[in-house]
Amino acid sequence: MSAVVTVVGNGQLADLVCKELAGQYIVVRQSEWGTGIPKETDLALVLHDSWQPAAHLEAEKRLQSSGIPWLRGFVSFGEGVIGPLVLPEKPGCSQCADLRMLMAGHDRKEMVELYSRRIEHGEMTKDAWATPSGFLQMSYLIVAQTRKFLGGDKAQTEGHVYIMNLKTLKSSRHFILPDPTCKVCGHYPDDTAEAAQISLQPSPKTGANSYRCIPVDDLKKVLSPDYLDYRTGFLNGKMRDLVSPFADVSVNLPLFRGDEPTAGRTSSFEISEMTAILEGLERYCGMAPRGKRTVVRDTLRNLGDQALDPVTVGLHAKEQYEQPGYPFKPFDPDRTLSWVWGYSFLRERPILVPELLAYYSLGYGDGFVFETSNGCALGGSLEEAIFYGILEVVERDSFLMTWYANLQLPRLDPYSAPDRELRLMLDRLRAVAGYEIHLFNATMENGIPSVWTIAKNRKEQGINLICAGGAHPDPVRAVKSSIYEAAAMLLTLNDKFEANREEYLQMFHDPFKVRKMDDHSMLYGLPEAEERLHFLLDDARPLRTFAEEFKEQEWNHDLTDDLRGFLQKFRQLHLDVIVVDQTTPEILRNGLHCVKVLIPGMLPMTFGQQLTRVSGLERVLRVPMELGYTTKPLRYDQLNSHPHPFP
Repeated sequence: MSAVVTVVGNGQLADLVCKELAGQYIVVRQSEWGTGIPKETDLALVLHDSWQPAAHLEAEKRLQSSGIPWLRGFVSFGEGVIGPLVLPEKPGCSQCADLRMLMAGHDRKEMVELYSRRIEHGEMTKDAWATPSGFLQMSYLIVAQTRKFLGGDKAQTEGHVYIMNLKTLKSSRHFILPDPTCKVCGHYPDDTAEAAQISLQPSPKTGANSYRCIPVDDLKKVLSPDYLDYRTGFLNGKMRDLVSPFADVSVNLPLFRGDEPTAGRTSSFEISEMTAILEGLERYCGMAPRGKRTVVRDTLRNLGDQALDPVTVGLHAKEQYEQPGYPFKPFDPDRTLSWVWGYSFLRERPILVPELLAYYSLGYGDGFVFETSNGCALGGSLEEAIFYGILEVVERDSFLMTWYANLQLPRLDPYSAPDRELRLMLDRLRAVAGYEIHLFNATMENGIPSVWTIAKNRKEQGINLICAGGAHPDPVRAVKSSIYEAAAMLLTLNDKFEANREEYLQMFHDPFKVRKMDDHSMLYGLPEAEERLHFLLDDARPLRTFAEEFKEQEWNHDLTDDLRGFLQKFRQLHLDVIVVDQTTPEILRNGLHCVKVLIPGMLPMTFGQQLTRVSGLERVLRVPMELGYTTKPLRYDQLNSHPHPFP
């Protein structure tokens, strides 16, 4: 018995497709939906000579409930769009495709407005490039996809769309990443305590000297195909920086509020591109809850010990909140907030965390602190993500502890590290960029190797110095990471620095003019600001070797064993490690996980002098004494009051 194909729509495209299919299938033609669609339909084709998003939304409502697969074809702004093939009860529908195409476009705001008008008012006028030859070419492709699907083969439009240039008739195929928040096909579960429970599982490393759980070759197969596409991509562009001393690649994360660049920096452009994509995925997951629906709205007073007391993670000072126009309000335990579930390793149970602390783009309006991506990390397993989330908290805490307390850290001899690649990196920075590297052991009481890196200019022109930090069980890896971070700014920002020197001089004299992330690093590009780092750069202290400063780390074949070691150390220090799982279906499809790690008591990174957060964090006062840098605890009024130089 012949398959039944129902064609919904008017115009040349529908006419051509019906004519071509008539000899092989039972074709039912409908200009509108009418009373419904024949239940015997094996495939529905929704075809129009113009862009009619209201018709596609109607198709989803009718066909999803009927369990009928369908394929759309239409013309919009000189292009023919075919797909995706929508399979009932399977993620990835026409609305997901519309979202991805709208977001990937640089005119997304205008297109969203136009989309809304089309939904409300209906049909567009015929496109100027909608020619008979273009319709004919589109019809051939639609018919071919129909035959493939009804013949039992996987159609190329499953999970993809074809976009055809109606002027040249050239077509390209683009992947559609399902949107987990889609109202048609998305699955958006409630956030629950049960789902927040964490039981650590084995996470074998990919090989000797590796601290990752998914082989690089496996990531190569999925990262660009699934996430990077200039027309429909979750990430919609990339650029190689040929000025930086090392391989620097940035990709673009399109958001409604504007484009968000993310970067990867290694010694290989291929690896840097993968790193940039992973950074983009992490950024997306960390901005707002997209993997689960926040359901808890209550006050801290009502929640009691079920919840994290925000005072323990550091607040702004009373004087800051009292400033005119300050964007945050003092924390009030009786104010109703949104809370998400995390897991406390110290308490060994789920715990509620203010949503605005768990996701760093939230916070204004009901916010009481400025929260950054501090502690956000992505990994090839949940355990790997937690491991790197802890390292980021440690890195930034060590940097800020050093800064606030003016710690005279031990100076490291960079060439004493037993690593040939590091020595070549140092030589390249001197020869290509004209900078020399100063290293300092910034390890705090947790014992996790941390470094503070200063890249110092040996030339008269350009940024004078750049600071960076790093933390890793292998101190050499920590150093390399910090060098890549610093090197990315050494040459690429020289023009910006020279063009805005007067502005940075104003920041030097008025710290409250430092308001953005870039301001911190650019301020310390001024030679005048170098004096503020003399507590580190003072060369009266002897150089120490890596062997003298860092104990040899025990090698574990399973990353979970390294993680357990971290957790045990923090437990001994009476510091909790709280993990909020930020994973979304978009990254879980490839075995990736994203988390936010909070360690109450450790110093959170902030940007903007008016947004510093040390109130309530007494650890910054006592740890310098515990480590032997001071003879007695510090007072808050003794802390370094200058803006920090973290990039």
